[in-house]
Amino acid sequence: MRFVVALFLLMLAATGARAATTLAAAAPVDEVRIAELLFRSGDSAAALAKLDRAIAAKPRDAQLRFQKGVFLAELKRDADAIATFQALSEEFPELPEPYNNLAVLHAAQGRIDTARELLEAALRHDPGYRAAQENLGDVYVRLALRAYERAEDPANAANQTALARKLLLARQLGGLPR
Repeated sequence: MRFVVALFLLMLAATGARAATTLAAAAPVDEVRIAELLFRSGDSAAALAKLDRAIAAKPRDAQLRFQKGVFLAELKRDADAIATFQALSEEFPELPEPYNNLAVLHAAQGRIDTARELLEAALRHDPGYRAAQENLGDVYVRLALRAYERAEDPANAANQTALARKLLLARQLGGLPR
């Protein structure tokens, strides 16, 4: 599933005037760029500290908080990332990106139904949001696989051939082992 890491301001341009206005007063892009450079150079502690200082100065800055969530997720600090994206989705419900990233984290933990709901929420706010569309497709494949697995009935040989073919295709689509 695609996790949104692109510069948040660019993605927000299409989310509407309210979101754009909210982020027009956002932190200078330089703060995010510096944190990104620190993070990519391997100094994740300094990157998070830089963001924490900036967030302390501008606690309503969605861009800074979103970037922190991305870093936390990349560091496999899923609980912290989920808390960050959840807070963003509650405070800025019009932004689709936090929903998308929450969905990716939940799907990775096997909570496919929750991921579907979050992606549908992202798409209600921005129907053209391609990352969420792609991720929703991945979730649908996993939901189909789950349904096919539940439908297996070894006693019904006639049904098993068609079902085995569907299971194989779903596993291939989902990039899962056969």
